[in-house]
Amino acid sequence: MPPPDSPVSRSSLRAHLLAARLAGVIATPRERSLQRYRMFAARDPRVLLGLEPECDWCFGDLLHLMGQRCGVSADPKHTSGQDVIDPDRTLVALDAFADRLAVAAAAGAPVLLGTGHPHRLLGFYASLAAALSAAGCGVLTPAQGRSVDIATRFGVRTYNLDYVRGVALMREPGARAPGSEPGVHTHSPLPLRIALAAAAEADGVLPALVIGDHGWVCGAGQMGIEAIGLADSDDPAPFVGEAEGRVSVAVPLDDTVRSDYYRPLTRYVLNRACLSQ
Repeated sequence: MPPPDSPVSRSSLRAHLLAARLAGVIATPRERSLQRYRMFAARDPRVLLGLEPECDWCFGDLLHLMGQRCGVSADPKHTSGQDVIDPDRTLVALDAFADRLAVAAAAGAPVLLGTGHPHRLLGFYASLAAALSAAGCGVLTPAQGRSVDIATRFGVRTYNLDYVRGVALMREPGARAPGSEPGVHTHSPLPLRIALAAAAEADGVLPALVIGDHGWVCGAGQMGIEAIGLADSDDPAPFVGEAEGRVSVAVPLDDTVRSDYYRPLTRYVLNRACLSQ
């Protein structure tokens, strides 16, 4: 990993992506990715992430799309092992991601950031929130503390919408004590919808850009709000949203590696966007 706070060149970031297994051979099992592509083709809401596809995406179409967008094998006979993400596709998407941040910063646009992976990605998004705020963007935090009922594999669970350093996440009720877990993993678009409804009711200020993953980015795109974010090879929804024109940028990478492995990406993106680190 590049030294802390050092400039990150494109070549060094590419090497880091491979060394940290953010791209290249990643930990995501091929079997799980294929299963989720089939679930998406069947329009299973657990993998739609709030997106309502305009086209009828069959399994073969999805496999082809994910091969194009991520670099995974498009061979349906390749059914086991680990997925592979092309690091060059990740770099191209990160450039587009950074360019969109620069546009938002130049306009001083209101933004909303949220993650379904707080254990891994909170630091990445929080650094973006701080830089955008310093550039004059309003970092929105609507519906703070609101309860949200979310369907999980264990049944419907009630979580609370919270914000940490400007980033929305879901917590177990009463889980704000020092040393508690940073949040829960969720794919649901419900927190995003509740946050937007609260923002509209409060002062009518809606985000011009939503930055996040899972239901945050897909839910925003479905509602006509520009959205950019990160997505793993087993989450086809953001890439379908991108292909259909409702997600501006979906960056392919493993979204479950150690949180500090995302720091070079943060430095690269902020440097390209000419934002303070």
